[in-house]
Amino acid sequence: MGIRTAVIGVGSLGQYHARILARHSNSKLEFVVDTDKKRAEKIAEVNKTNYLTDFNELIGKVDAVVISVPTHYHYKIAKPLLQSGIHCLVEKPFTLSVKEAQILIEIAKVGNLVLQVGHVERFNPAVIAAAPFVNGPKFIEVSRLGPYDPRINHVGVVLDLMIHDLDILFFLVRDKVVSFEAHGAKILSDTEDIAKVRLKYANGCIADVSASRVSMEKYRKIRIFQPDSYISIDYAGKNLKVYAKKNGKEKITSLLDIDIKKPKLPSNEPLFYELDNYLTNVIEGKKPIVSGEQGRDAVELAINILKNMAF
Repeated sequence: MGIRTAVIGVGSLGQYHARILARHSNSKLEFVVDTDKKRAEKIAEVNKTNYLTDFNELIGKVDAVVISVPTHYHYKIAKPLLQSGIHCLVEKPFTLSVKEAQILIEIAKVGNLVLQVGHVERFNPAVIAAAPFVNGPKFIEVSRLGPYDPRINHVGVVLDLMIHDLDILFFLVRDKVVSFEAHGAKILSDTEDIAKVRLKYANGCIADVSASRVSMEKYRKIRIFQPDSYISIDYAGKNLKVYAKKNGKEKITSLLDIDIKKPKLPSNEPLFYELDNYLTNVIEGKKPIVSGEQGRDAVELAINILKNMAF
């Protein structure tokens, strides 16, 4: 039968959470919740489940939820649900402050609950396949560009888009940020619509991160440079290429001295892998791949960037 689940907020992203949870063998989607009754009713009908307009009515009726609402509601919704013994997957960005994040983390610890953060790029097959090849990166270049979406104008591009890459960089570099330089511009909204950040890590790695929502096309790539190889990841295309010196080659004299790997990647969508991991964590009591602590760290860095951004 699966564990009893619900999705809170079934808008542009939440509807996909509902679709997957309604069909996953480890989930029994009991409810979708949205303050827009017509929206809730429509998504419930599509997924052959029930709907509610008040998340508080879930208490005692489900075991685990996905919270996919605007960020300023994350804490207000997750706190009472965690206090009621309900596991939570909270979409990114986790919270609007480190204090809120820490409170949720502590509640989950006391209740022995799964608290997972929806940094879905961690489940991108290209990122997962690239991780074993990352060894002592010296320089990383990340670009995440896309068109403007008026629905997200309440939050800037750092918390909306760049935070994905801040989390990925923590995962790949595996060290703390010791300094950074940040620049941004407000173009279409009252918050930053384009941002460029240079991060320096304790181990000496430098990362240049660009995020924009004033691009006509989506472009989401990360390039990793390290002593013996170059790694290219296409988030959107789920493609990975690794260019490395062939064994024993001290000097590159031609392309024949370079070994090019193009790993074959699984075809399932990252959101499926994220929810599959969440359900497994709930059933088996495992720690999430993206924990509340990791979500908190990404929020903390993003907030510090915004506080020190030059316009």
